[in-house]
Amino acid sequence: MTDYQFNDRAYAKIIFHSAKYPHLAVNGVLLSEKSPKGNTVQIVDAIPLFHQCLYVTPMAEIALTQVDAYADRENLIVAGYYVAPENFYDNSIERAPAAKIAEKILESNKNACFVLVDNKLMSLNQSEAALKVFSCNGEATRWTKANFTLSQTKATLQTVSELLQRGAMREVVDFDNHLDNPENDWTNQHYNRDLKQLMAMY
Repeated sequence: MTDYQFNDRAYAKIIFHSAKYPHLAVNGVLLSEKSPKGNTVQIVDAIPLFHQCLYVTPMAEIALTQVDAYADRENLIVAGYYVAPENFYDNSIERAPAAKIAEKILESNKNACFVLVDNKLMSLNQSEAALKVFSCNGEATRWTKANFTLSQTKATLQTVSELLQRGAMREVVDFDNHLDNPENDWTNQHYNRDLKQLMAMY
């Protein structure tokens, strides 16, 4: 059974992307270190993809190709997919129309996970991680609930909450923003630092 650990950067980007577009569904991919630590996959980054047409195949293929190249340069691999449903009550994986992209990632990485942002736990004051994580075991593509943790859980939740209250989510750039203006950096390098450093910027 594969477990997952999300570092503060990956968790913050997922939450910020969801919070930037609370009235829309959003999606993105997750990057991990190439080798798991025992049975635990270390999720170290999140790449926000879309907030408009989530499942337009040509755009998704272009984005995934670029993300693959970026991950390779960073010595990482694509290790999962996340989606935040548009409807507040769509908190089950069966309702998420995202399986095809997740399954595509699974073809290349058998340890890949499917992450659903839990709308009911999305708030400016987070007391627990607003995620549901699923993995796929066996040959049949059947997603089942997986164990996950946040690195430095209490500190990560507290800092992400404070950054949300300060409006940090407004600066998240997804691939849709990049298509609108190529100068927009979909890798979000400005977030690729310690959350304590981010706090000093807002």
